Formats: sequence, C-alpha cells, structure tokens
Amino acid sequence: MVLPLVKLGSLAFRTLAKPIAARLKHNAGIHPKFRGFIIGIAQANHRFTTNMQRRLYGRATDIHIRPLNEERAIQAAADLLGELFVFSVAGAAIIYEVQRSARSEARKEEVRRQEVEAIRKREEELAIEVQAMKQRISEMERQYARWTLPGFRGFGTTAQATPPQAGTQQPTAA
Repeated sequence: MVLPLVKLGSLAFRTLAKPIAARLKHNAGIHPKFRGFIIGIAQANHRFTTNMQRRLYGRATDIHIRPLNEERAIQAAADLLGELFVFSVAGAAIIYEVQRSARSEARKEEVRRQEVEAIRKREEELAIEVQAMKQRISEMERQYARWTLPGFRGFGTTAQATPPQAGTQQPTAA
C-alpha cells in the first residue's frame, strides 16, 4: 500500500517541478543582478558546447567564438536553469527511492537474521533436551538392570541352549 503512494507522490512532485521550472525561467530574465549572472553562465555554456562540437567534428578549437546576444543568452540560461531544476528534482526522487528500498531491505535482512538466530537457539535447546533424555534413559536402564533377575533381562543374556547330544532320546509328541 505504501509503495504505490510513494511512487504516485514522486510522480506528482516531478510533474509539479515543470511549472516551477517555467516560473524560474520567467523570473530569471526580470531581476537585473540575476540576469547578469545567468548571461555569464549562458555564454560559458555556449563556448563549452561549441568547443565540444568542434572537437567532435575535427575542426579547429582555437578560434574566437562569437557570443550570444543578450536575449538568446537569457533564454538559453533560463532553459538550462529549468532543465537543471527538473533534473535535480528527478534525481532527488530517485535517491529517495533507493534509500527507502535499502532501508526496507535492511529491515528484512534483520528479520531474517533474527529468525536464523531463533532457529539456532531452538536447535541448541533441543540438543540439550536430547542429551538429558539420553541420560534419563541410561539411568532407567541401570535401575532396570538392578531390579531384574539376570536371566530375564533381555534376549541373548541367558545361557545358550545346547544342541542334543548323540545317543540321547528326545521326547516325542504322541
């Protein structure tokens, strides 16, 4: 029951992150200090991606890269900021899920460990009980041996019957 609710909450949180990211994009271009900051980030990102593309295509990277105009820089930075926010929210949701799963597995492992320990303890108790029963049986056998006559103690304890000797007459049933 908890797992579907957590997943549904995580999905709702990620879905809500998109409008928040759009609002961040909108506000990013309005505030003058923040605007200057994100233009610098956008220009650095533009230089980095252009250099990477040029390296991938085997072109020279020591050329001057023309900067973006102010509006394109603000739009690129706002897009980057919005995507970064959505990615951060999704990453946080994934980290939360992994940690929750790890805690759940740890609880299950602890329960299994306790069950194994209970089985071991029960096995030791049974071994002690078996040993006590063996002692009681041997004590009863000793008492039984003292109370019975030597010929009636069990099979094979009386003198072996000797076979009839030759020349003696055996009784016959008439």
